[in-house]
Amino acid sequence: MTIAYERFNLHTSPEKFYIEACDDGADAVLAIDRVSNEMTLTGKKDVPPSANTRPICGIMGTVRLVAGMYLIVITKKRNVGSLLGHAVWKAVDFDVISYKKTVLHLTEDQTQDNKTFLSMINNVLTTDGFYFCTDYDLTHTLQRLADVSHDFQEMSLLERADQRFVWNGSLLREFLAQPELHKFAIPVVHGFIVMKPCRINGKIFEWILISRRSCFRAGVRYYVRGIDSEGHAANFVETEQIVLYNGGRASFVQTRGSMPFFWSQRPNLKYKPKPLISKNTNHMDGIQRHFDSQVLIYGKQTILNLVNQKGSEKPLEQAFAKMVSGMENGMIKYVAFDFHKECSRMRWDRLNILVDNVAETQDEYSYFMVDTEGKVLSQQKGTFRSNCMDCLDRTNVIQSMLARRSIQSQLQRMGVLHVAQRIEEQADFEKIYKNAWADNANACAKQYAGTGALKTDFTRTGKRTQMGLVMDGVNSAIRYYKNNFSDGFRQDSIDLFLGNYAVYETDGPTPLRIQKDWKFLTLPIIMVVAFSMCIICLLMAGDTWTETLAYVLFWGTAAAVTAAVIVFNGRDFVDAPKLVQKEKMD
Repeated sequence: MTIAYERFNLHTSPEKFYIEACDDGADAVLAIDRVSNEMTLTGKKDVPPSANTRPICGIMGTVRLVAGMYLIVITKKRNVGSLLGHAVWKAVDFDVISYKKTVLHLTEDQTQDNKTFLSMINNVLTTDGFYFCTDYDLTHTLQRLADVSHDFQEMSLLERADQRFVWNGSLLREFLAQPELHKFAIPVVHGFIVMKPCRINGKIFEWILISRRSCFRAGVRYYVRGIDSEGHAANFVETEQIVLYNGGRASFVQTRGSMPFFWSQRPNLKYKPKPLISKNTNHMDGIQRHFDSQVLIYGKQTILNLVNQKGSEKPLEQAFAKMVSGMENGMIKYVAFDFHKECSRMRWDRLNILVDNVAETQDEYSYFMVDTEGKVLSQQKGTFRSNCMDCLDRTNVIQSMLARRSIQSQLQRMGVLHVAQRIEEQADFEKIYKNAWADNANACAKQYAGTGALKTDFTRTGKRTQMGLVMDGVNSAIRYYKNNFSDGFRQDSIDLFLGNYAVYETDGPTPLRIQKDWKFLTLPIIMVVAFSMCIICLLMAGDTWTETLAYVLFWGTAAAVTAAVIVFNGRDFVDAPKLVQKEKMD
């Protein structure tokens, strides 16, 4: 495998960027022309002494905005740990550098649009959870990497990476087209990685959890649901649990993703918008594409559908069950479990009903394991694909329980656990395990819903607490605000970053300049004024109580009617994406 460079110096001159590889024995310098945008390899002797020099940790790629091209570099990184001897890094800070030395060539509107696009790029970059490795492929599971061809092994990191999980893939397109530049390009994954040394029975092993978030149909909670025409599911995450001990290694993989048919749940100011199943699309074609891909990559599939089987979620569960049945595919099994009903009134022990129900299937699927000599002892033959509405809170709880059952078997086979021992009885490891899975839930939730996950008190402690319920209420309120009043911008940011929307250097207007109609400003002002007058009338009573009551009723009615009109036209008042394609909005 052609590994990427790890250390760089960025030399900036008025004409070019010079990115110098600083690894031992390296002499290569990437020169980027700031006028023609051309990228070429050169040597250290070509770097002008007058250039401004600073160290950088890596290159995210390049992006075109209204003012022209921008170079995105990683300026700060933090070591997460070591995976099979390879250092894994978390990208902590970034810089977005303009090729152009000035923006004086832009009009006032273009300058404002360019600032907005820049803030979108920075919005994604400041979303926690970007990881990379310069000499190991983080985008593939241990099992996939154990069964590859010689040609695959000879590829560069950029060429061989699983494109589902390369979040800077669009930013690296210019690098991909020039193989000689591949050592300067680092595939970056988005999600969560934790690596912990653990001790049980005096034996030290490495426990690793990796969640890889797909960049296909990526987005935020309410604006991206279901699947696209290619069968890519919203909020699809591959989570791999790895155990390394005494030269042996084991891996257990699960996936999560939105229910894979065409449905939407657009925000409209209501606390829980009603989900809608599309009536004019071929659902069977979409779900077939999705599961054809899943079976090809992971083998057999067991769907764990955790949504409510009553209320607004019921039609989705029924539709999903009917479509899976209609596929008549023996490789796919469907299990519905009404999480909220089964665990109502704090009966969290009832989650074991589901775990016990699928235990035989989990034993059949097994896990990937290699002994100290490199011999493959077992392979994972299928995966559990879990989902709730958001594929966050309920999903993470169930995934952590299935992963615990898997590691119990793995540690016993590796000789870390005795035959009669239970993993739940190992207090030190249980604390590490529960906190890591709760942190995984929070990371995935912040990236998709904008807040930490719900129900993490159960994941951390094994039981629900009153404080956990309070924190769930706080997070739910924050989610409501963000989903209605800031997620349109976040969705646009993701689409721009991933290349789903391209900016061109033209004089024409961009979608950013779409103006809200009169209702957007007028009605909230009327409602605030009417409500304020109602309060004033209560505080400053009139000569008679009938006069006061008349004023209060008038202004109270005006405020209530205006509020009703706003809620009725809720979609006009939420922060909706401006750049997004029509397919995502259907």
